[in-house]
Amino acid sequence: MPYYSYVLRSLKNGIIYKGSTENIEQRLQSHNSGLVNFTSKHMPWELILFEEFNTRSEAMKREKWYKSGVGREWIKDQLVL
Repeated sequence: MPYYSYVLRSLKNGIIYKGSTENIEQRLQSHNSGLVNFTSKHMPWELILFEEFNTRSEAMKREKWYKSGVGREWIKDQLVL
């Protein structure tokens, strides 16, 4: 089963959120239903980037990288925010 690292953008205020999951559609729905504490304050969300991995460990490692300074800059470069 594939795992994903993903990046969301709040349509309300442009905040960027990074995470990982094994079901990206269900996870986006959770964010947009107010079931995730942090993201409930900034709904609605749009999926702006995701990458697929073979293991949960790889997806979590990439999520951690997204949250680094280099990762944040890479996201900006990919999305032209």
